[in-house]
Amino acid sequence: MTIAYIVDAVRTAGGRRGGKLAGVHPVDLAAKSLDALVERTGVDPARIDDVIMGCVTQAGEQSMHVGRNAVLASKRLPQSTPAVTIDRQCGSSQQAIQFAAQAVMSGTQDVVIASGVESMSRVPMGSNLTFHMKEGLGTYKSPGLEEKFPGVTWSQFIGAEMIVEKHGFTKDDLDRFALGSHRKAIAATESGAFEREIVPIEIETPDGPQMHTVDEGIRFDATLESIAGVKLLSEGGAITAATASQICDGSSAALIVSEKVLKEQGLTPLARIANLTVTAGDPVIMLEEPLFATDRALRRAGMTIDDIDLYEVNEAFAPVPLAWLKHTGADPERLNVNGGAIALGHPLGASGTKLMATLVHALKARGKKYGLQTMCEGGGVANVTIVEAL
Repeated sequence: MTIAYIVDAVRTAGGRRGGKLAGVHPVDLAAKSLDALVERTGVDPARIDDVIMGCVTQAGEQSMHVGRNAVLASKRLPQSTPAVTIDRQCGSSQQAIQFAAQAVMSGTQDVVIASGVESMSRVPMGSNLTFHMKEGLGTYKSPGLEEKFPGVTWSQFIGAEMIVEKHGFTKDDLDRFALGSHRKAIAATESGAFEREIVPIEIETPDGPQMHTVDEGIRFDATLESIAGVKLLSEGGAITAATASQICDGSSAALIVSEKVLKEQGLTPLARIANLTVTAGDPVIMLEEPLFATDRALRRAGMTIDDIDLYEVNEAFAPVPLAWLKHTGADPERLNVNGGAIALGHPLGASGTKLMATLVHALKARGKKYGLQTMCEGGGVANVTIVEAL
């Protein structure tokens, strides 16, 4: 079987809701990551077989095939470059990586860009659902689904609170984890750890154009007291806005190629894809599935958690990575070493390739070998991707 290699992976710095990236159309935001990836790798644009783009809220400015529109808005890709837009909820662009790798490993394609975009400022989360309900067009809960799950409302927030209760976490556990996310993100930013992965974006400000290069969600003045003082999202619960991922605007992209193309194009890879796994479980608690997906991925790879040097576990809510650590027995010092979505933001469809950009560059910077990335997803699905740094 052909090996799939990651040549490079890039992301924009996150923009807060209504913040620095809110003035950028999501199509153009996506195109900027595509262009940066092509420029940085030096790959021949004519050799790109496909662009796979994750996007969750495919409505408004992200409707009408945002992946293809981003290709057409690109300054580097020819209009002959195919594209497809996919939705596996928060794991959309991680699935884009896996589809890209599968295409290369199968030998059906040699050069694929996996990517993602989400402008949560311009296309609010859930706006596609609320529009349909407002217009009387129905909802996702079909009669058949209602029969199997009577009275159940699918909610990631409810699922997160269920994890808190099931695993015995306290609010203080969540608050301390959130503070750690900010502190690691601050250290990474101040040390320049993100410089290699971030695509500078020119934005307009009242003082004129400036380059957006720093994740806007990081609380540089965060303290345990300030985090603990944030209002609970539900009476009797444990989760607050401070212990949940931040709404975020951003895009990201990764170049996946075969060994033939590495030699043909003179490219130097950052990593090889070592394992691709996706599983599904309980759709109600839903966010717990990365625990079991990781078990399966490690078994299939013939590895243990101790073989993995760094882990990226998406911080949708603080109890998710905490439960993952508890279940796997993983070393907390290897988890989200540059911070996670609580500090850096979670731009839904862009988060998969965003996390991969952080993971492969962190492995390279630390001289480490194996990295594992996993993502909880709506409906109780989870992706796991294991890579080997080269």
